[in-house]
Amino acid sequence: MAGNDRSVTLENVVIAFRNFEGKEDKFNAAGNRNFAVFLSEEIAEKMAADGWNVKHLSERDGDEGPPQAYIQITVSYKLKPPKIGVLTSKGLRYYPEELVSLLDWVDIEMADVTINPYDWAVGGKSGTKAYLSSLFLKIAEDYLQLKWEAMAEDTKQIESGSPDVIEAEYWVDQKELEASK
Repeated sequence: MAGNDRSVTLENVVIAFRNFEGKEDKFNAAGNRNFAVFLSEEIAEKMAADGWNVKHLSERDGDEGPPQAYIQITVSYKLKPPKIGVLTSKGLRYYPEELVSLLDWVDIEMADVTINPYDWAVGGKSGTKAYLSSLFLKIAEDYLQLKWEAMAEDTKQIESGSPDVIEAEYWVDQKELEASK
């Protein structure tokens, strides 16, 4: 856990309960984009002591050890948009607000996140809510997708006159042909 001011950076995290689209459901109002990050017990205790709104999954029969700790992170574009970088075999691309909903469906291989605190107090209760500052993801790409994209790229190169393909015109002078007979 590293941070600048009161921001917190969490590396190599597991992302859960994704709702980058902001879809309305049992646990979410329409338009509220968010996701959760699982926390180790040590980090959860430190963050809770600092006032962050750390939650725990409900215990289930057969679970061993303490319930899994997590923090819900709000994705907001109202004041300062978050930086969201996605790494694939094609390189690092930044996702604008219009594309961020695609993250609800990708297979994430690795993720790092930086969150900013927002201190609140309502009705005698108070806490620190987490807002996304930056998120960087490495996508686990599908073998067949990579194979077919490579084949499509090879086909484009051949069709577009790749340096590997030589186009030539062959002609014979009719008089020279007859003289050689």
